[in-house]
Amino acid sequence: MDRITLKKIEVFFRNKFKNKNIKLEGRANKDDSAEVLINDEFIGVIFEDNEDGETCYQFNMTILKEDFEE
Repeated sequence: MDRITLKKIEVFFRNKFKNKNIKLEGRANKDDSAEVLINDEFIGVIFEDNEDGETCYQFNMTILKEDFEE
């Protein structure tokens, strides 16, 4: 994803979740996805999906059982 798209998604996430510490970073050798971080901690990946002439974005976050114990 280009920088403009990353910034738009970042602003969307910041507004939606009311958290200005959300940041998106491009992934090396991947132009269809970006890492999502909060306070520089990786929380998930957002993927760009272009199908049937429409573009959408899918956010994937894995939660490990061990994370509940923190």
